[in-house]
Amino acid sequence: MIDVEDLVALVHNYNPRSNAELIRAAYAYGLRVHGGQFRHSGEPYFTHPVAVAAILTEQRLDDATIVTALLHDTIEDTKATYSEVATLFGEEVAELVDGVTKLTNLQLSSSHSKQAENFRKLFMAMSKDLRVILVKLADRLHNMRTIKSMRAEKQAQKARETMEIFAPLAGRMGMQWMREELEDLAFRVLNPDARNSIIRRFITLQREAGDVVYKITADIRTELDRANIDADVFGRAKKPYSVWRKMQEKDLSFSRLSDIYGFRIITKTEADCYRVLGVIHQRWRAVPGRFKDYISQPKNNGYRSIHTTVSGRDGKRVEVQIRTRQMHEVAEAGVAAHWSYREGVRANNPFAVDPAKWIAKLNENMDDEDHDAFMENVKLEMFTDQVFCFTPKGDVIQLPRGATPLDFAYAIHTRVGNSTVSTKVDGIRVPLWTRLKNGQSVEIISAEGQRPQASWIEIVTTGRAKSAIRRSLREEDRGRFVKLGRELTRAAFENIGRKVNDKALSTAARMLGLVDEIDLLARVGSAELAARRVIETLYPDLSRDDSHEVDSRRPVVGLGDDQTFRRANCCQPVPGERIVGITYRGLGVVVHAIDCPVLAELEDQPERWVDLNWHSGRHAPVNTVRLDLTISNDAGVLGRICTLIGEQKANISDLQFMDRKPDFYRLQMDVDLRDLEHFHMIMTALEAETDVAEVSRNRDMRRKP
Repeated sequence: MIDVEDLVALVHNYNPRSNAELIRAAYAYGLRVHGGQFRHSGEPYFTHPVAVAAILTEQRLDDATIVTALLHDTIEDTKATYSEVATLFGEEVAELVDGVTKLTNLQLSSSHSKQAENFRKLFMAMSKDLRVILVKLADRLHNMRTIKSMRAEKQAQKARETMEIFAPLAGRMGMQWMREELEDLAFRVLNPDARNSIIRRFITLQREAGDVVYKITADIRTELDRANIDADVFGRAKKPYSVWRKMQEKDLSFSRLSDIYGFRIITKTEADCYRVLGVIHQRWRAVPGRFKDYISQPKNNGYRSIHTTVSGRDGKRVEVQIRTRQMHEVAEAGVAAHWSYREGVRANNPFAVDPAKWIAKLNENMDDEDHDAFMENVKLEMFTDQVFCFTPKGDVIQLPRGATPLDFAYAIHTRVGNSTVSTKVDGIRVPLWTRLKNGQSVEIISAEGQRPQASWIEIVTTGRAKSAIRRSLREEDRGRFVKLGRELTRAAFENIGRKVNDKALSTAARMLGLVDEIDLLARVGSAELAARRVIETLYPDLSRDDSHEVDSRRPVVGLGDDQTFRRANCCQPVPGERIVGITYRGLGVVVHAIDCPVLAELEDQPERWVDLNWHSGRHAPVNTVRLDLTISNDAGVLGRICTLIGEQKANISDLQFMDRKPDFYRLQMDVDLRDLEHFHMIMTALEAETDVAEVSRNRDMRRKP
């Protein structure tokens, strides 16, 4: 573990004005509250926060971020509280630590709808302070570096999450080095055979051809010296996962794969970048279609560089990146460059992107209610490269790779996109589904009265265009759908002997999570929502087809006339579950669920077993089930949850708080319900509530029957 003085020295190297005492205090506090905790590897747990802090010093981040790294697990995993951290280290640090804690609790690789909701929370956390994500990425990087101590299934789960979420996020933030390392660490877990195969081939190649990187680096330096250009040259073989991905995408064997080596030239001025480009192209043949100028057209995250691929020594293709020192710092740190320090002051890098503007761009059009659309937007923002096209006036429009002229039109303005009838690319009329390429000039031809077509959804690529088209299609048909929906709901209400009214529809809309009764009627009319579902939501009892009520005193079949019964406290079976009875002296028959672990202890006492089953029909809501809930610690949350359970015609008979934290509560709740179907209705309603982080049935085998 890095000593506190060594950590202070690492920070002092780039920020001589850093608050060393604050860092020492955070180090001592973290060491104390994490005392007695250990990692899976057996090391003291505090080695992890210290390593995360050390990773962030490599990016020359401010004191608050370094202190947050040291404390990022304290609120979650120790007795430390938000107020205590705020008192000792300031409100800024406490907010950052709390933000990292909330991110840690997000299940980003959970079910599809839940994942979309959690991604929304992720972007909200990023919009408050991007440093929260920087700490979380460093946390994930260290966890991946030390992942071997975890169980195999846990390794696979973490590696998939890293490959699908954290690595692309690091890349989207411009931290390409971190993306590459995260991908390679995950690749090592998910496909170790493929990774080892590529490494062996690199070793064989080096043995046969010598140190290619050294030779090509020397060739480039020789050419730059001849042109009197002062620049640094670095070369390396690409990461195994990067090579593997190219092999899969291009369906090529390793021997046929080109540009597996990358070279970086760091110049003093922007003008020298273009001089270097000329030298490289004069000396080696440029590969057509492999030139990108991100200096004149920077990426959204501030990345600037010239990329070109040439046929180098012995005909081997190599990629060359050319940039200035300041551009290189942004390329290495990405959005994090905004907080970088040098000589005790915030580094004034003209190429560092403003995080607020970057987040605003990333969050643009992320408010679509549809989970599929939202996840589609997120993946487009995080996983794609960009193309740059021009309007007829010469303005530049940035789009993801694979975008069409329709995407271009919507990027200009929603009104332009909605009224598009045709397009010209480089002066030639082309279909709307044409894929745009870098540098093309696009002219949009529009007409008054033109409306988006449903087929456009399949043509466009960007989330902005898809959201605008869906919105326009809904609005266009909304009046017709509302009218049809009103007739369908009227008929459904009359079928159960009730009259439809605005209040009933408004309540149903709220319970179904819709905007208002008009939105509900429109969805019924468009067949997105069945009128029967509205009735079931408002009147679940009336929608049941139970032929008779079950006597709550004798709800089970199979008991003798003189036998009394009770439900087992350990498994709390409810009607609808398979059951068995066990006789107890003085207690009568205790009803257990058929899968209750307690039954295993009684297998050698068959004389005590009684064959039972539940009466068919509608049971009274008297069957208590205990639930474990984790809910947000916000005003009104508990009240809403209690109301939600009441709306499902269930009664809360007991409630106990098990744990209280600044941002969440853990509690146990006893709910009286009818049967298994009623239980599932309540669980579904709770799981759909955004302020409920977790909900599960509590079956405590320690409770006596």
